[in-house]
Amino acid sequence: MLNLSTAEIMLGKLSAALPAIGAGVLVILGFLIAATLVRSVFRRIAAHSGQDRIDLFNLAGVVAFYTLLGFGLISGLGTMGMDVGALIAGLGLTGFALGFALRDAVSNLLAGVLILGYRPFHRGDHISVAGFEGVVSGIDLRYTTLQGDGKRYLIPNQTLFTNAIVLNQPVDAVQRPAAS
Repeated sequence: MLNLSTAEIMLGKLSAALPAIGAGVLVILGFLIAATLVRSVFRRIAAHSGQDRIDLFNLAGVVAFYTLLGFGLISGLGTMGMDVGALIAGLGLTGFALGFALRDAVSNLLAGVLILGYRPFHRGDHISVAGFEGVVSGIDLRYTTLQGDGKRYLIPNQTLFTNAIVLNQPVDAVQRPAAS
């Protein structure tokens, strides 16, 4: 009768699992390399795009990077032999709970993406919205910054997206050519 110690049994199981673990690590590294390449492509596109599109392409690059990284981790863990079904279900429930808890922040973020995409106004434009008036000095994913009356207003993008915007004459009309 063969009597194996616990250490020998664990070493045998580990040596049997090493090819799957190695393949999983290779899958994760492959996705990491792909995610880095995709993000650098978006950064190059942003560098060659107009000033108004830089923020949008940088955001797309970051989203693509983390999406590919997430898929890579889940695929790598699945290749290693882990049951990822429960992990995916848990991520779905966590995403739902976080989305509900952070709905105002998420709505500002999505409104920021839409404002950067549709470009209803630009930096340097003089606008009025929801009782605030000033020159647009910055647009990011959460707030749009207006300068007016010696004050700086940080307007949540959701407010800009859901209220009427009065676009006055741009401060520097030479900066942008008129649409034909």
